[in-house]
Amino acid sequence: QCLLSGSWRSDTSCRMVVTALDKDNRFSGFYLPGPAAGNSELLTSPLEGSQQDTGLVPQPIFSFTVKWQLRETARTTVFLGQCFVDSNGEETLHALWLLREAADSPAEDWKATR
Repeated sequence: QCLLSGSWRSDTSCRMVVTALDKDNRFSGFYLPGPAAGNSELLTSPLEGSQQDTGLVPQPIFSFTVKWQLRETARTTVFLGQCFVDSNGEETLHALWLLREAADSPAEDWKATR
């Protein structure tokens, strides 16, 4: 188990849809922000990532990048996490994320990463 292909929903109602993994455990798909994102400019955005081979690791580590489709600013988010399977066979993704916005200058760099 723990194949990322399919549809996943976060605690904040964001949704990630992942295509099937290729032979190198890479995947693509799209990310839809939920109402908690609070930004009406956010559109469905492409994602690309990879995960460890589930034949080698039953609860694999994964990562993916979302290139946000925005009207006026450039943003990219990187997610890094692990898929867990509980005793009932329920799959859960636990992930950390890092958001980077484009900065206008090196002096503005300090506030570009969250």
